[in-house]
Amino acid sequence: MAQPASLAQRSALAQPSELPSGLLASLQQVARGLGFADLAAVSLDPDLLAHSTHQLAAWIDKGYAGDMTYLQRHLSLRAQPQGLLPGAKTALVVTLNYLSQSDWQAHEAAALADPGRAVVSVYARGRDYHKVVRAALARLGEAVGEHLGPFGYRACVDSAPVLEVSLAQAAGLGWRGKNTLLLNREQGSMFFLGVLLTDLPIEALTPLTRAPAAHHCGSCTACLTACPTKAFVGPYELDARRCISYLTIEHSGDLEESIRPLLGNRLYGCDDCQRVCPWNKYAQLASHPDFQIRHGLDQTTVADLLTWRHADFQRVFQGSAVLRIGYARWLRNLAVVAGNGLRSLVQQPPDLASLIRQRLQDRRTQLSSETELSAAESAMVGRHLDWALAQESGQPSP
Repeated sequence: MAQPASLAQRSALAQPSELPSGLLASLQQVARGLGFADLAAVSLDPDLLAHSTHQLAAWIDKGYAGDMTYLQRHLSLRAQPQGLLPGAKTALVVTLNYLSQSDWQAHEAAALADPGRAVVSVYARGRDYHKVVRAALARLGEAVGEHLGPFGYRACVDSAPVLEVSLAQAAGLGWRGKNTLLLNREQGSMFFLGVLLTDLPIEALTPLTRAPAAHHCGSCTACLTACPTKAFVGPYELDARRCISYLTIEHSGDLEESIRPLLGNRLYGCDDCQRVCPWNKYAQLASHPDFQIRHGLDQTTVADLLTWRHADFQRVFQGSAVLRIGYARWLRNLAVVAGNGLRSLVQQPPDLASLIRQRLQDRRTQLSSETELSAAESAMVGRHLDWALAQESGQPSP
């Protein structure tokens, strides 16, 4: 975090009439060089986030946050970003595209239809976006300082208690879709959001302000109906406890047996509500090299992944967002995907089901030698492996 400017330095900041004529163009050029697709500024007025924070509190009170108790603990910081950066006045909000395939919607649909595949969410196939976006935001802060003089700032990605979507809406970068994600007419929703909190007055960043975007979802409900687990209570409201992204990433315990078949072959995260969104036909490819697909993570199969041990998991996902779920959750998720594969396979090809079953049995046998797992983790994985082995080929899903 950069140190706040002194009073003398603050008084030297450019006033609106003295702004460099090329500030907007210069910063946009810098932003593009850092991989950002768009950026805008919004004033952190006292009541800007009050409504969004109230909505979040009501959502938590309904129990929809599940195990994410940290959301409750940091509500005050989400309402008042000054708790993260004393004297914060303005936020620079950016988007960073992460797609690496132009035909991604068709590719994902085909992968989801193949019971032999194990699908990792599109956003997690490259490097960990937390590190990439945070580093790029810090560079952006340096560039702003070169134009306007020393100032205080803090780079925030979604691991910090910041209401990114609300700030992006207020900054004019898009509107909140019915799937609760930010949508943009030129980018769809396949991008990361980043926030650079600053102690600059909004007048210093006037060229980067714009009017809030209008909503363009209309009567479309494609995202709501596409959800495999029916996690949407209604438009703009998600019950995270049924969301596959939450279940495979955030939830640390057993997955309920009734919901396991609904995961299909989704191993880590879920893109269904974005895959069917009409606005994502405009989704743009990533310009940042760190979001290129690594280790063939767009082609992973159940049979291959069942042969991985802890060292393989660590090696492949070093520097990846997937690493944060840990080995135990990875094995738990893989067991469910493998069981669903057995259920869906009707001996096509004839030996695939038997191969998956054999490798599941091997994993069950090897479980006692997985020294990286605690006793509780080993027991949890064992329960999911036993469930997977009990599935029969051609057995209908609920």
